[in-house]
Amino acid sequence: MTRLTVAQATLRFLARQYTERDGAEHQLFGGVFGIFGHGNVAGLGQALATEAALPYLLSRNEQAMVHAAAGYARASNRLRTLACTSSVGPGATNMITAAAGATINRLPVLLLPGDVFATRVANPVLQELEDPRSYDMSVNDAFKPVSRYWDRVNRPEQLPSALLAAMRVLTDPAETGAVTLALPQDVQAEAWEWPEELFERRVWHVPRPRPEPAALARAAALIKESARPLIVAGGGVVYSEATAELCAFAERYGVPVAETQAGKGALPYGHPLAAGAIGATGTTAANALAREADLIIGVGTRYSDFTTASRSLFDPDARVVNLNITGFDAAKLSGLQLVADARAGLADLAEACEGWGTAGVYRAMVAELSRSWDARVDAARALSGSPLPQPAIIGAVNDAAGQDGVVVCAAGSMPGDLHKMWRPSGPGSYHVEYGYSCMGYEIAGGLGVKLAAPEREVFVLVGDGSYLMMAQELVTAVAEGVKLVVVLVDNSGFASIGRLSESVGAQRLGTAYRYRGAGPYDGGPLPVDLAANAASLGASVTRADSVTDLRKALDAARAADVATVVYVKADPQVEAPDSAAWWDVPVAEVGSPARAAYEEAKRAQH
Repeated sequence: MTRLTVAQATLRFLARQYTERDGAEHQLFGGVFGIFGHGNVAGLGQALATEAALPYLLSRNEQAMVHAAAGYARASNRLRTLACTSSVGPGATNMITAAAGATINRLPVLLLPGDVFATRVANPVLQELEDPRSYDMSVNDAFKPVSRYWDRVNRPEQLPSALLAAMRVLTDPAETGAVTLALPQDVQAEAWEWPEELFERRVWHVPRPRPEPAALARAAALIKESARPLIVAGGGVVYSEATAELCAFAERYGVPVAETQAGKGALPYGHPLAAGAIGATGTTAANALAREADLIIGVGTRYSDFTTASRSLFDPDARVVNLNITGFDAAKLSGLQLVADARAGLADLAEACEGWGTAGVYRAMVAELSRSWDARVDAARALSGSPLPQPAIIGAVNDAAGQDGVVVCAAGSMPGDLHKMWRPSGPGSYHVEYGYSCMGYEIAGGLGVKLAAPEREVFVLVGDGSYLMMAQELVTAVAEGVKLVVVLVDNSGFASIGRLSESVGAQRLGTAYRYRGAGPYDGGPLPVDLAANAASLGASVTRADSVTDLRKALDAARAADVATVVYVKADPQVEAPDSAAWWDVPVAEVGSPARAAYEEAKRAQH
């Protein structure tokens, strides 16, 4: 037996957890992010200072550190993650937004928020909620709906079962998401006699379940009946490292592949069967194929409304086969369910479809549609002007990223333009958080990506709106010596929601960063200097006023060994090529001229 505090025992346990898949083992936790307060400084803070079982990283914002952990997990294909600890009250609730993002995106993160006293003798403690319905409730109960597993450790004896349950969920590809273990501050510091068995090296084997034979036969039969199939590749293809199997299936049977935001890069740009992005932010090539398809084969996708163009994109008569690790996602769109690991399922499906293939004319159509879209993107990337058009900025960053670069983005107009225009070099080269589309994810997420993959160049594309919400992890990158290339695109407001606002009759209210004038915010531009702000946070800063300047700045940033911000002004009026797809955003029934067009579009929804 070993006598340790609950916090010390937690860290010692976490340091000895590993995952294994395909014979390769990985330490599950790469470290612990934390911001200390009275709710965790004497417990987990003391343990991190003395145990040294896991490296500690100081974040500047609790939400940001969870974003960084999610970025780390995604860049590690969900085989590794980071733990995050906060104090009680606002420190804990700051993590909830990012916890929701991790769960929505099916990414494992471990949250260790401090909690009020389990003994209650000091109640009400600083920052305690004091819910009159129950003394057992604290703000940490708000984590329940956004966590895949939630527990409160009120006694030391409860810790082993809570830790083991947490690891089960974190390492299960069908169940994973945010896991919250609320740790009352007095319990963290309480000592207990722990069995040595708790701290033995433990390997969690990540399975590759194969499809059930009868379901496989049904899926193969549907595929063999199709003439115009389309694969929709989601994040599950990347996380399960199934890109080679996807490519082999597509080539063997002549099936084009369209990609969701999380699945982008499943096939590299230039592959003859790569149709590119699909849905509301997709390419005209992929969307044309989706409308004509008689069979949709979803692989590792959760079918967000952007992917399906709010269920208006696919032919109502098209059949659907869904290969997914979870039955929950496999059942969507009334699809035939093929519950399995993407890699194992694609390999089995390839054998089961022997003797079938699409016609040459269909494959030629795929190539022609892709060529037509590429020409439109080439033209958009070649635009110039001052301020710079956003498509030209994306093109320059794409070229600078090369084969080893990773682009990171999350919210605003850029994710849609990136989805359409970015030319990925392969899996892992495209990292856009679009399940939650959380403003502020970008720099923190990029930090997590770089920590997980230090050998890759990480290019963070962040708009001024997201930057103003959460720029402070630049300080963390500087302090940790983490090299990021942050391209700060300033278009003086919320460009994406501004366009949407105008289209639904909301007159761009609240979308421009300007002084209040005669009307709401129609005065002159604000004297905010974001480049100077980035420099004040410790980053190296370069300003670019032209495409030539931007390309030179990106080359210099890539060659640098410190966190670098490239600041560029963008023209919010120049848009990327249109996707020719719809997104369902309700329009006011009274007072909006856009209502008639909305009702017409709704007729295509099914």
